[in-house]
Amino acid sequence: MVDSLILVLFVVSGAAAGWMGVHLLPPGLVNETTDVEQLRVILTGSAGGIGLVAGFVFKRLRVRLTQQVRTMPTDLLVSRALGLVLGLLVANLLLLPVLLLPLSGGVVLLKPLLAVISNVFFGILGSNLAAVHGRTLLRLFNPSSTEALLVADGVLTPATAKILDTSVIIDGRIRGMLACGLLEGQVIVAETVISEIQQLSDSTNIEKRAKGRRGLKLLKELRETYGRRLVINSTRYDGAGTDDRLLQLATDTGGTLVTADFNLAQVAEVKELKVMNLSELVIALRPEVQPGDELNLKIVREGKEATQGVGYLDDGTMVVVNDAKELIGQRRPVVVTGALQTPTGRMVFARLDTKSAKPANGVKTKNKASSKAAKPNERS
Repeated sequence: MVDSLILVLFVVSGAAAGWMGVHLLPPGLVNETTDVEQLRVILTGSAGGIGLVAGFVFKRLRVRLTQQVRTMPTDLLVSRALGLVLGLLVANLLLLPVLLLPLSGGVVLLKPLLAVISNVFFGILGSNLAAVHGRTLLRLFNPSSTEALLVADGVLTPATAKILDTSVIIDGRIRGMLACGLLEGQVIVAETVISEIQQLSDSTNIEKRAKGRRGLKLLKELRETYGRRLVINSTRYDGAGTDDRLLQLATDTGGTLVTADFNLAQVAEVKELKVMNLSELVIALRPEVQPGDELNLKIVREGKEATQGVGYLDDGTMVVVNDAKELIGQRRPVVVTGALQTPTGRMVFARLDTKSAKPANGVKTKNKASSKAAKPNERS
């Protein structure tokens, strides 16, 4: 809608300039034999075409500028704006003596031309200089802040906004990550995510309704805890579903998409977007188990193979133990033989520790004593 309005305004402005510009033509081009109305129509059409081309150029520039502003860090945006203002100020100060000169004739037309060229040149120059060296201005505002110094020197990059997916809100682990300081920057929740959670809370399915209400409760707690740090993005994107709209939001804002959906994380990586997969994060934070490590494991169920038993570590990692099918419900020492990393988690393989499983000497003595005690009974 905005792009169409821009094109219409440029076309109408160009056509109006051509329609009224007939009287501004030099007298040598317009005489008594000239058809003024036909010339007016030609100028109107030509100026309207030029306005249409200028409208397309302006539209592309507007789209590029909007994308840069949305993805640009706040400190860099402020510094470039200050650089632009300073450049325009310098340009007009230098132009002031030239504009006051008493010029006559056709030389007077050089004044507006010189004003436009100097403002464009110094404005772009100031903006580019601020983009390279503008972050050092942070030292003027907060010279005692170590973080400000690191950002100004380019050692530390500003924290990006975190865009929450429906899955991480329902999951609930995002609360602990924010409390521990693992997520920095603003937390963005899209309007489409809130609508999806509301639909779940109104569902007739008991499980979906419970997930939706848990998600709404979590958002309420985050709002009460973090206040303005939690931002509700009300931009309406066109897309087939919530995932498409979240990808568009991450593209426009340059934020990091936080999700527990494996497929959505893969699509975001294909589109070269910043993404944080909670499943991969949990796997990365699990303690490493190396072959040869000894564990004291409880066998809880049968494995897929005939002789296998399955146990679990404290972090939920599944351990497959060979020749442990008959030991279900018992806690036995095992030795790790290997590990397998899968997209959904990690699987550890182990075997029974035969050295630790040998009976103690006391048990052997007891057995010998009982056998000796049984011999006299046999003789009798």
